[in-house]
Amino acid sequence: MADRKRGANEPEPRPIIVKKIVVEGHGGHHGGAWKVAYADFVTAMMAFFLLMWLLGATTEKQRKALADYFTPTLVELKAASAGSTGLMGGDSITGKENYPTTGGQGNLSITIPRDASGTKDQGGKAMRAADRQKFEGLKKELEAQMQRKGLGRLRKNVRFAETREGLRIDLVDEADFAMFQSGTDRLVPQARALISEVASVMTGMANPLIVRGHTDGLPYASGRTMNNWMLSSARAESTRKALSETGIGNTRFARIEGVADREPFIKSNPYDPRNRRISIILGWSRGGPTADDEGRDAQTKADIAARDEPIAAARQQATKLDMGGTGLPAGAALVNPTPAGSSGKPGKH
Repeated sequence: MADRKRGANEPEPRPIIVKKIVVEGHGGHHGGAWKVAYADFVTAMMAFFLLMWLLGATTEKQRKALADYFTPTLVELKAASAGSTGLMGGDSITGKENYPTTGGQGNLSITIPRDASGTKDQGGKAMRAADRQKFEGLKKELEAQMQRKGLGRLRKNVRFAETREGLRIDLVDEADFAMFQSGTDRLVPQARALISEVASVMTGMANPLIVRGHTDGLPYASGRTMNNWMLSSARAESTRKALSETGIGNTRFARIEGVADREPFIKSNPYDPRNRRISIILGWSRGGPTADDEGRDAQTKADIAARDEPIAAARQQATKLDMGGTGLPAGAALVNPTPAGSSGKPGKH
């Protein structure tokens, strides 16, 4: 159709604008948000039905255990249970756990013996009781011998204590009495006599021995070659030699050790003279020498006997002290001996 002419008073026609709107797909009914909501609903329903099943399938005690497990106020109880605060932090290896969810002793993956001896029978306890009876007899015999030998005044320097290792006999220094010469490993005569009496009452027993040296907290002056660790070890070894010389066999000694000032007798004062002591521990029978120890070959025993033979040890000590003097080791000869009849003094030139 031909366009008609616009009249003089007719307005100019407006342009026609066509707006195209492209509608994208809704991704499965208005996006994926409904899937998240549906999953939450299904999870909640599963938890609800699980709870209903637990309520019907468990006893009152089991429900109480489940409730305790999810109770935040029990965190402190659980943290302090079954030795979890440190090595053997609980009462003992045979003590019951404190966890509220274990149901008590016996449902763990490890079976713990009924007593500390390691067996369910009474053999360990009977052996421990026999040792205690022997220890009591030893204490009484030692006290009686000290009175007979004139060592009664040293009774206050001898302390007895039962420990997990056995009967511990502490030979303790006092302000007016010291077992060793100051700063050395040389026993004073009275201390040597006291150790001899201790050895005499232990000679007939087969229990193993531990000798442990202790010092106080006073350090050595700077520039000295000795320290408390070396001194405590040397004193323990000196005590072992004194015991060996009095009849204690070398197979009886389980350990010889020095602990310096790390195990004070008076914990409140590391400088107390009573911290200087020698501990002679008579071990429990179960820890005694084994058959392998008894079967040691004769050559090894002979070597040990030669090493600890008192006369040889004294000769070696005298040689150390007299080197450069008039005494010479056996078999030694002078390279430039002084002629006979000469005074040995150099002449004037």
